[in-house]
Amino acid sequence: MKALVKMAPGAGNWQVIEKPEPTINDDQVKIQVEYIGVCGSDIHTYEGHYNVNAQNLTIGHEFAGIAVEVGKNVKHVKVGDKVTSETTFEVCGTCRYCQAREYNLCSHRKGLGTQQDGACANYIVARGASVHVLPINLSCKEAAITEAAACAHHGVEKAKIFKNDIVLVLGPGPIGLLVAQVVKAKGGKVVMTGLTKDMKRLKTAKAKFGIDYIVDVQTQDVKELVNTLTDGYGADVCLDCTGAVPSMQLGMDLLRKRGQYVQVGLFAKDEVTVDFSKIIQKELVVSGSRSQNTHDWEPTLQMMADGDIRADLMITHELYINEWEKAYNLVKSGEAIKVVLKPLPLDEE
Repeated sequence: MKALVKMAPGAGNWQVIEKPEPTINDDQVKIQVEYIGVCGSDIHTYEGHYNVNAQNLTIGHEFAGIAVEVGKNVKHVKVGDKVTSETTFEVCGTCRYCQAREYNLCSHRKGLGTQQDGACANYIVARGASVHVLPINLSCKEAAITEAAACAHHGVEKAKIFKNDIVLVLGPGPIGLLVAQVVKAKGGKVVMTGLTKDMKRLKTAKAKFGIDYIVDVQTQDVKELVNTLTDGYGADVCLDCTGAVPSMQLGMDLLRKRGQYVQVGLFAKDEVTVDFSKIIQKELVVSGSRSQNTHDWEPTLQMMADGDIRADLMITHELYINEWEKAYNLVKSGEAIKVVLKPLPLDEE
């Protein structure tokens, strides 16, 4: 089979090569891949900022396809089912986090596309317990971005959102747009921010996804808007999806006293400057959100099936795995919202 593989450590070194079809054990599922979503972490891996030392690794962790072989211990999946999978491939199973099914926090966790061969191939092997059968009305193409949507769900679940709460979603990238849709499904009113260069994406957010308010923070006064909407108190919740320090500082500034701040986006550097006096004086509740967890997947799939998360509108481009560089450029330029890739046909030379 053909696979898109990170051949050596460092930036780049991606190549489509021939790999043997994988085999499964009794606790696993073999999936014929239909579509693979391109994630921001894939971009960071390609650029040499993430998973730098990986080699001989098949890329890709957002995907959906058809179950073609099912281990005898896996009872909830049958051959022919349309499925997707959590990225969790291996965990210790004994630590307190595994016991609570918080697999994203297990220190021994191995993930698809990062430590274990991923989905940019004709077939992938997934941990049976991580596989989810798709709702009947959800296509494999739409479900290919379930992992990203589950990350958004995981972040939003870190805060308590009530009907008509004013919720800041900082950043109109794919995760920001997914977060905003989850917030709206919970009854929150979304104020989405971006830079002048993001204006096209912000307008798309309002037109396609019904975002309540959009703001270019470089030319518009977001604080005035938030004060108008909240009688001067400030926003109830902030979810930063940018990983930019100025964005974080803006979000904490715009929150009301006892407001909730959730960091969803990854910072470029591990250590950043935080104004802790603001956290203390305003009694802010600050949370981090790491990836997704098993309990996020079924609610996310249901939201996608119900149309609360419009995966069909998120996906703007479709390419084959050997067109990776084109996909990379579409993402980096901001022209694409989400790109999905398809495996090469098995008989293609």
